[in-house]
Order: sequence, then C-alpha cells, then structure tokens
Amino acid sequence: MSEKTISQERVVWIDWMRVLACFMVMVVHSTEPFYLGGEGALIASRADAFWASFFDSVVRCCVPLFIIASSFLQFPLHYSTGEFIKRRAVRILIPFIVWSIFYALYWGEPVDNLKALALNFNYAAGHLWFVYMLIGVYLLMPLLSPWAEKVSKKELEIYIGIWLFSTLIPIFRDWLSSDPLAVTYGPTGIPRQALYPLWGEASWNGYGVFYYISGFIGYLLLGLWFRRYGSGISKAKSLLIGIPAALVGFAITFGGFLRRVFISAGGSFPVEGKVDLGVWWETTWTNDTVGVALMTIGFILMLKNINASGKFYEKVLLPVSKASYGMYLCHMVALAFFAGLYRGLIDCTPVVILLTAVSSFVTVAIFSVLVQRIPKVGKYIMG
Repeated sequence: MSEKTISQERVVWIDWMRVLACFMVMVVHSTEPFYLGGEGALIASRADAFWASFFDSVVRCCVPLFIIASSFLQFPLHYSTGEFIKRRAVRILIPFIVWSIFYALYWGEPVDNLKALALNFNYAAGHLWFVYMLIGVYLLMPLLSPWAEKVSKKELEIYIGIWLFSTLIPIFRDWLSSDPLAVTYGPTGIPRQALYPLWGEASWNGYGVFYYISGFIGYLLLGLWFRRYGSGISKAKSLLIGIPAALVGFAITFGGFLRRVFISAGGSFPVEGKVDLGVWWETTWTNDTVGVALMTIGFILMLKNINASGKFYEKVLLPVSKASYGMYLCHMVALAFFAGLYRGLIDCTPVVILLTAVSSFVTVAIFSVLVQRIPKVGKYIMG
C-alpha cells in the first residue's frame, strides 16, 4: 500500500492498536493505587507487589504505541507545516485546554490550579503530561520531514539502532547512581534519585551526546520504518520476532520493578516511602527504557497483520478509535470513581484492577463517542 493511499484511507490495524493502547492506559492507572499512596509510595503486601508489577508491566508500551500510530499516519508530513499545525491544534490542543481547565476546577484548589496551568499540568491530573510530550513530537515533525522523505532504509536503521542503545542509559544510571560522584541536574517536577552523568553530561550540562536522539524520537523513527518496510515482514516472521521481543521486554520491566520493591521491603511488607521511592521502583517502566522499547516493537509486529474490518470494526471499534484521544483526556474521572468503588467492595487485587479498567474503558468510550458526535462542538471537546 502506498503512502498516499495510507493517508487517505483507514489503516485497520492502527485503529485496533489505538483502541488497545487506550485500554492499556486504563490498566496502568487502575494499577497505580496498589503501589502509590501514603506519603507517595505504598505497597501493602507481597501479593500487591506482584500484581502491580505484572499488570503495569504487561501494558507499559501503551504510550509508545500512540506515538507509533501518529508517526505511521502523519510522518513525514502529507501537507504544509501551516496546515499540519492547524489540524493538530483543532485535534489536540483545543480539547487539551478544555480538559486542563476542567481538572483544575474539578480537583484541588481551582484558583491555584488555574494559575499553575501557565507553568505545567495539574499534578492531580498527571496523565496530561502525555499531551505536552505529544506537542513536542509534533513540533519536530516538520523539521524532520525533509530528512524522512529521503532517508534510506540502512540509514534509518542506523539511527534506530543508536536510539535503541540510548534506551539502556536509564538502566546504566541506575547501576551507577550509588556512586558518590553521582550528581543531580535540572528540575524534574518530581524528586528523583541522583543521576550519574554520562557522555558529556555534567552538573552544569544535561545535554549529552545521546540527548537529542533519545526518548520518544525513537518511536517516531520506528513508526516511519514500519510504514515503509513493515508490510514486507510475513505474518509468521512477525510472530517469530514479535512474541520473543514482547516477552523479553516484559521480563525486564516486570523483574526490574519487583527487584527494586523487594530491595526496599527488606523482606517485610507493607513498604512505603516518599514519591521518589515510587519513581525509583518505576525505573524499568519508563518509556525510554529498553524493556518498554522491546515490548513496543513486539506488539507492533503482532498487531500489524490484523485486517478485521467487518461490522464490529465499522460500528464499534472505529468510532472508539476516533474518540480515543478524548477518552485519554477524560478517563481519570470515571477511573477514580470505579477504583474507589471496587476497592471498597472486593478484596482481590487482580480482580479490582481488571474491573476498574474495563468499567472505566466502557463508560468513557460511550461518553466520548457520544460527545464527539455533537455537531460543531464535539470535536473541540474530544478531538
């Protein structure tokens, strides 16, 4: 299928992937109450540690999958920079502003929250960090598009390889951070352990050799690679590579989280501490680490052969896919309600996590699809 055709028609597997990623986000947030709490980090029992690590690790590639979808469909740009920015403003920025104001009024102190929006998102609605990152990626797309149009397969794969190496850096830092030479640089918004400076970094310079090729830029390149060359991988080969990649990535994220929790627990539960302890537990969960990158590649390889485009796709999945951004923006209200409800009724961690995620997903999907269909204003609320 040519790039022109892709831009004009629905790419079925991308819709399936977008809906799956949206559900995965809700699993992530349904799991958070089982390791975040108290002063910031709290795990009540060994069983909660296992289930929190299991469920959150399984779905940790959800955000990268959204970036892959955007890259696959939008990069390199199909139209002028001005038209691209205009379309993204209506689709992304306006609904983001609407929901940022909503959360500022809904949770916490409204006046202080509204003032703080000039500097950052409302931490009570922490999931909105994603939109800031997405806007940054979109700002880079026009800059990189001329290169993306001409880059060869070999050159693209070299850059993806460099990026994949950069996904090891957070783990290197973790191994080295106990060194007395470790330093902290740059504001993070949330307390973090000292970060060991690597390859050009120092207390006065956070811009090392891998700074500009690390992070979400790699998923932009992966989306481009799969758009151009992914169709050449057979279904059998996709599964042969994709399943092991996803399993290895899961083992890294799952084992990494549990290891840090057990170190903190010292053999006894509950284990708790300030929020920076939870941030340390999440080291192998972050989107720029090798485990998440491998899971992302694995999931794409497994999903890209989906071609189910029958009635269920047309009547159910496609509308949900179109409303997925709005679902992401608004889902925390429903999720907070269901999490509180089920935790009060059921004393079984995996059941509570799954029920919270499923109930939130179904409720928010119906709400978002209906609101998006409101003439003239729906697209400004849900994207």
